[in-house]
Amino acid sequence: MGKEIVIVGAVAAGPKAACRLKRLKPDWNITLVDQDSLISYGGCGIPYYVSGDVSDASELRATSFHVVRDEKFFEKAKGVNVRTRTRTTAIDRERKVIKVINLDSGEKQELPYDKLMLATGAKPFALPIPGADLDGVFTIANLHKAVEIRKRIAQGQVGKAVVIGGGAIGIEMAEALKDLWGVETSLLELAPQLLPSIVDWPMASMLKKHLSENGVNVYTGESATEIIGNDEGKVTAVKTPKRTLEAELVIVAVGVRPRSELAREAGLEVAPRGGIRVDRRMRTSDPDIYAAGDCVASLSLVTGRDTFTPLGSLANRQGRVVADNLAGIRTQFKGVCGSFIMKAFERCIATTGISYEAAKAEGVDAEYAITSPPDRAHFFPNQAVVILQMVFDKRTRKVLGVQGFGMMNDSLSARIDTAAGLIAQGATIEDFADVEMAYAPPFSSAIDSINAVAYAAENLCDGRFRQIELDRFLAWMEDMTTEPDWVALDIRHPAEAKPYVEKYGADKWLFVQYEEMRARHQEVPDDKTCIIICNAGTRSYEVQVFLESVGKTNNYVVGGGLNVVSRLDLEWNIK
Repeated sequence: MGKEIVIVGAVAAGPKAACRLKRLKPDWNITLVDQDSLISYGGCGIPYYVSGDVSDASELRATSFHVVRDEKFFEKAKGVNVRTRTRTTAIDRERKVIKVINLDSGEKQELPYDKLMLATGAKPFALPIPGADLDGVFTIANLHKAVEIRKRIAQGQVGKAVVIGGGAIGIEMAEALKDLWGVETSLLELAPQLLPSIVDWPMASMLKKHLSENGVNVYTGESATEIIGNDEGKVTAVKTPKRTLEAELVIVAVGVRPRSELAREAGLEVAPRGGIRVDRRMRTSDPDIYAAGDCVASLSLVTGRDTFTPLGSLANRQGRVVADNLAGIRTQFKGVCGSFIMKAFERCIATTGISYEAAKAEGVDAEYAITSPPDRAHFFPNQAVVILQMVFDKRTRKVLGVQGFGMMNDSLSARIDTAAGLIAQGATIEDFADVEMAYAPPFSSAIDSINAVAYAAENLCDGRFRQIELDRFLAWMEDMTTEPDWVALDIRHPAEAKPYVEKYGADKWLFVQYEEMRARHQEVPDDKTCIIICNAGTRSYEVQVFLESVGKTNNYVVGGGLNVVSRLDLEWNIK
């Protein structure tokens, strides 16, 4: 006998569950309910539609065989009933019905269910400042708003724009506005860095520098206090405590929160941050109600705590798990590592697991290794530096997270994806050192970059490698009086070292070329703390080991070398 399945929400998790379940149980009656008129679209593609990378909004709603996923498609091709422009107002768990209202006709109904799934997604935070409701101020809440934003830009109505929020959506929208359309774009972020709580400050600093080099005005540590409009109610500027930025378009991207009101009002258990609590089979505290997607709280596989990870990829995986369990196939969604990747002009930034700052906040005795090897064989044309940072627990040697910054190609995503798989299994530094990666010069080095960062972590953890904290080194570079007994020991090529020797003086910037160190090690002072510097950090480590063998141990290495430092957003960087 067929069952009645009702799914509230029809963007990602909902349609995935409906279609999977219909394949498993063709005789069941499945109904998708959504308050919007547009359903089953790739919300993560909205910035790429605005930028023009995706030429038409319908492409975000289309299948891989170019059929638009609308009501007719689901009903004819999938056998799934769809009710759009229909808002669910309440869940009556005792009677097992949901109450809905048609937003066009005002008609109210009750829909009975044997099993219910909530896939209500997330909604943008509203900015509680004057002017947030002016014409020209948008949140990226749905495809309708994206279409209107692109329409205004294409019609020449926007010459200047301000994006409020330096998270992924804000950065992607800033790039979209500047890259294709040439809109003068400013990006505001209240936190001291971009992508707060996602990556550590060195990666965020590299990203900020790259955005600035591509013409985006980036202001971190600065909040919008007011949005200013004209007499016609149209936006004209954004005010901060430091400046006023003119704008015909303002995009507010200050984060999203789970849409869990229905669940809370129905008495279902909800996590403190708002996500609906589910078990590994995606069941809520009511065994007849499941939930998936951006509305749920997921389990972090690193910390063991609730986390909120609104991604279309996870929503689809969770939707499939719901369908399996409804059909009697015992399937689990075990949790998330928090994997993330995004592009910004010619660069990409990625992470999985938790950051160094997050690990410290968890009370872990954490350390990090940072490296800067080439993303493919060093002799292969177009090879480029990729920065990788590994965060690990010094006591257990468990890897907690990996972050990276590099060129806009597949080299970084391959390493982050590998790291995610290993971290999900509780991998240690040694597991990363041993992992086998496919090798050919166009794709990687013989010693893969993920192995290399693990080797650095292993040497750190075992006390064979002494590195200086990057922020401490940068503070000294900005004001060398803070560490009066320090001296830089530059072992690079003379042409590379010369500008630094000229700027800082030979008493603070000592040059002894790498190849000459064994013959000239007597020139390395015993009464100074030497900060050994090369481009990638590997030669510096070798020199540190050699100096120790001749009794010189008062030295540290800059992890990742000047490949890292030169990519940071620093005013004093030598070009």
